[in-house]
Amino acid sequence: EEGPAEGGPPDHSYSLSSGTTSEELLRKLNEQRDIIALLEVKMKEMKGSIRRLRLAEAQLREEIREKDRLLHAASAGTRKRHGL
Repeated sequence: EEGPAEGGPPDHSYSLSSGTTSEELLRKLNEQRDIIALLEVKMKEMKGSIRRLRLAEAQLREEIREKDRLLHAASAGTRKRHGL
C-alpha cells in the first residue's frame, strides 16, 4: 500500500508527504481556515433562511386556520338556513 510515508501520492487532499516544509504546512492551515470561515458564513446565512421560512410557515398556518374557521362558520350558517 503506497501512501505519503512510502513516497506515493497522498490519499486525501489534506494529507502531507513526509518532506513537508513549515511554509507548506502554514499554507495548508491558512487554506483550511479560509474554508472554515466561508462555511461559517454559509451556515449563518442558512440559519437566517431557516428563521425566515419558519416565520413564513407560521403565518401560512395561521391563514389556513382563519380560512378554516370562516369556512366552518359559513357551512354552519348554510345548514341552519336550510334546516339541516
